[in-house]
Amino acid sequence: MTNFVTKESLFELQSITNPILAPNEQQALFIRTQINEKENNYNAHLFHIELESGEITQWTYGNERVSSPAWSPNGKKVAFLAKRGDKQQLYILNSRGGEAEEVTTLPNGVNSFLWSPCGEKVWITTSVKKGLAITDEEEKDDKKFPKAYVVDKMKYKADSIGLLPQERYAQIALVDVVSKEITAFTDEPYSHSLQGISHDGKTLVMAVNRVDNTDDVFRTPLYLVDVETKVETLLIDEDGYYGDTAFSFDDRYIAFGGADLTFKSATHGHVYIYDTQTKATQKLTEMFDAPVGDYAVGDTQQAASAPTVMWTENNDLYFQISTEGDVRLYYATLEGALYPASPEQEHVYGYAIFKNGNRALMTVSNPTFPGELFDFDITTGERKQLTHFNAAFLENTTLSSPEAIVYTAQDGLTVHGWMMKPANYVEGEKYPLIVEVHGGPHTLYANTFFHEIQLLAAQGYGVLYVNPRGSHGYSQSFVDAVRGDYGGGDYRDIMDGVDYALANYDWIDESRLGLTGGSYGGFMTNWAVGHTNRFKAAVTQRSISNWISFNGVSDIGYYFAEWQMLADMNNVEKLWHHSPLKYAANVETPLLILHSERDFRCPIEQAEQFYITLKRMGKEVGFVRFPESDHNLSRTGIPSLRVERLAQITGWFDKYL
Repeated sequence: MTNFVTKESLFELQSITNPILAPNEQQALFIRTQINEKENNYNAHLFHIELESGEITQWTYGNERVSSPAWSPNGKKVAFLAKRGDKQQLYILNSRGGEAEEVTTLPNGVNSFLWSPCGEKVWITTSVKKGLAITDEEEKDDKKFPKAYVVDKMKYKADSIGLLPQERYAQIALVDVVSKEITAFTDEPYSHSLQGISHDGKTLVMAVNRVDNTDDVFRTPLYLVDVETKVETLLIDEDGYYGDTAFSFDDRYIAFGGADLTFKSATHGHVYIYDTQTKATQKLTEMFDAPVGDYAVGDTQQAASAPTVMWTENNDLYFQISTEGDVRLYYATLEGALYPASPEQEHVYGYAIFKNGNRALMTVSNPTFPGELFDFDITTGERKQLTHFNAAFLENTTLSSPEAIVYTAQDGLTVHGWMMKPANYVEGEKYPLIVEVHGGPHTLYANTFFHEIQLLAAQGYGVLYVNPRGSHGYSQSFVDAVRGDYGGGDYRDIMDGVDYALANYDWIDESRLGLTGGSYGGFMTNWAVGHTNRFKAAVTQRSISNWISFNGVSDIGYYFAEWQMLADMNNVEKLWHHSPLKYAANVETPLLILHSERDFRCPIEQAEQFYITLKRMGKEVGFVRFPESDHNLSRTGIPSLRVERLAQITGWFDKYL
């Protein structure tokens, strides 16, 4: 007899991410991340696999997290980042074995790196205080004599970081692998980032914004830089987000990802191609009405990253697209042909393409499969599972399989979602239903494993989760439809989903409906309990309750509120209209408020306002604060607090449902 999912299942789940092919295409690397329950943290280690034999070898050990593995051009060495002291540094490991060697000991560590095609040097970025050389030791802060922080910009703090270091800039440097000598490449008082390098090693792609006040300039121009002369050629200089470039094998074309600000943060991501011969840039995916990239939400994969785009030796391309609940691998030609290359009903959250374009390594998940590494024949559709780290969990655990649903909203819009039965479902019995609302709002629920949803099903609840307007993975008009209308069409989409579920699933007990969500989902939870009494219990997490104060306290508030509400502090009436706090007197649903104390994205004052107001009004409300935690508690937070968070959620629903 198998077990049901528990809060502690988090300690069993293993995250398999970041597949990286060796230059000879006969071996690969990947990262396995799991929770270290004793140390109450995460361990991420580098693993090696021989593709023909399937032999897997662990290459790094210890209580640490490695990231960003990359083969040297000849495949004889592997570089990665790890924090084995105070700062994250660059390490290099011989592929024949042995201990990893620390290559840098920089005062502020290494942020990112790229191998030089010569294989003898590595490009890095590191933070440097204004006026200091890259290798200079900065003055240590003395806790006995703290210094005042003088704020002179709007962008002065960030979630997961806190107050941003002042007068410190990311600079590019070149490290000699053998001598470890570091040579500065940039030194201007602006932050620089590495975006790519040509196969011949002659051209670096660099991003830098040379505007002194960057508070209201959402652009970082990309430049092609001649490595020898440092002469720059502008690649793109437009409002929006562009980067992660990849050169074609012949170095003629440069592919990169990007999104302009036509619809602000709701704008679809696209693939762009720059022709170094004609100097022309084309938006390759312009006619495809779905976003390039992985916008799926989940709580299982740790630090998963994938290339924005990869080339084949025939100058064709591959990239991810989020579409109708899937994240799929797509194939494209320079002429604009675009085809899906991986199946439906799954989440491809990492990939590496073989040079001939006929084969890929992919890390794949679905709602009942946490994710593993596969060898995928793109031409035949056949795949071979290469890792089985979650096999014991799957063998010993009963999971619930969601059913995809499609329904029509009140205004005729088509909405997609899923209905998950309780894991202990018995025909003829009645069960409570919990509605989950994702964050963003420009993300999507997907065909991927979600521990929290499986836990609720294991506790005896049905779970409804949908992608209301504003979600990514659908048309540009669909994702943009929420802006300026928070609590309007998006709220009706969710409630229409509830009505659809009640009409089509007779096992739901209509008198026992619950609601929960985080971030935007927390906003929607707050909004819903102020506009309906249909829910008998609700849990709001890392939420927004007051758009007026959010404007000034969030690390992104000064622009995000304007982008999403289509109103600023000159129109406080509209900001207040969309604020759940305005409707606090209407709340009759027992509400539990969960919030992290170091959440700079949706600061805890949002929770404090809502709690005190409801408590003063005599409402049934609870408030739980999580110390040492930021906006990402549910996904990457301190493990013991992740378990406590889940206990609070299930405990509240057990009490009222």
